[in-house]
Amino acid sequence: MQSIALEVIKILENHGYSAYIVGGYVRDYLLGIETMDVDICTNAKPKEIMDIFETVPVSSIQYGSVSVIYKNHKFDITTFRKEIKYEDNRKPVKIKYIDNVKKDLLRRDFTINTLCMDKDGKVLDFLNVRDDLDKRIIKTVGNPRYRIKEDALRILRAIRFATRLKLTIDDKTKHYLKKYGYLLKKLSYERKKQELNKIFSSSNREIGKRLILELKLDKYLEIPNLSRTVMVNDIIGIWSQLDVDNIYPFSKIEKGQMEKIRSLLKEDVYDPYVIYQNGLYLCTVGAMIKGLDKTKINAIYNGLAIESKKDIVVKPNDIMKALKREPGTYLKDIMKDIEREIVYGKIDNSFDDIMKYVLKNYK
Repeated sequence: MQSIALEVIKILENHGYSAYIVGGYVRDYLLGIETMDVDICTNAKPKEIMDIFETVPVSSIQYGSVSVIYKNHKFDITTFRKEIKYEDNRKPVKIKYIDNVKKDLLRRDFTINTLCMDKDGKVLDFLNVRDDLDKRIIKTVGNPRYRIKEDALRILRAIRFATRLKLTIDDKTKHYLKKYGYLLKKLSYERKKQELNKIFSSSNREIGKRLILELKLDKYLEIPNLSRTVMVNDIIGIWSQLDVDNIYPFSKIEKGQMEKIRSLLKEDVYDPYVIYQNGLYLCTVGAMIKGLDKTKINAIYNGLAIESKKDIVVKPNDIMKALKREPGTYLKDIMKDIEREIVYGKIDNSFDDIMKYVLKNYK
């Protein structure tokens, strides 16, 4: 990926422009983290970029960003710019294209995201901030009082970087993350959920939880259950405990899963019939939340005689004939009873065993 990105930079330079890989890719490269997300900055304006490369139509072109397709890879290329005015503590509504990479970097959020890479793969530190990355510190570019207030999403981004990369937020920046926490209420639930998903999906999710609680952001994020949430290795398992599917956006399937997980927390997840009804995934998540052995859930699930009622070898018509009765709702009750008996291992899923049980109990 890097070699292809460097080709893109060389193409821009061959057309008379300057260009660099910037931000997260360079940061992760220095931290030894593999990533496929490559951003490029250049003094070429959007129209000039579009004249050189195959591009993808995006609305962000008004902010100087163009998505380029090169050798089947997508790169976001952004023109050097100054952001003159922000709206609603989130979006820059007025920008000015510039021809100076250093001034472009000064508009960015955190110092660790300002490192660049040139066409030869050499890392460049225009703002002399490499020390922050070496010390694993998150610090805003410039005064955090203004940097955080102009874009409230930076509050969650700081926590995400601290969580995912196991970095420390410097005291002054942390102070303003807490001070301006109320601005999170202005962000859309969709945007907040995207950032929280990245925090909760990290193997270091406990760090994220601690920071959100320490900075008292849980009330502004409207996740009051966070303090008592078990940070399991499953994003739906975490959201089900937060119980905010009535305000945060989730699919119908996700809402159904979360409702079932909350219900499972009140049941015996080692019960074979509970596992049969709810499936391996949901019961495993429930077990993790309850601090139970998920391998035992797996063993019980693998030992089930049937996976669904479709696997039962006897059909309602067989029962009707054996009992010499007309069709009726009783058939549904009998099939349900047979299903439970098979799951609990009290009868085998064989025609003879099941019919013997039916004749004994329903003749």
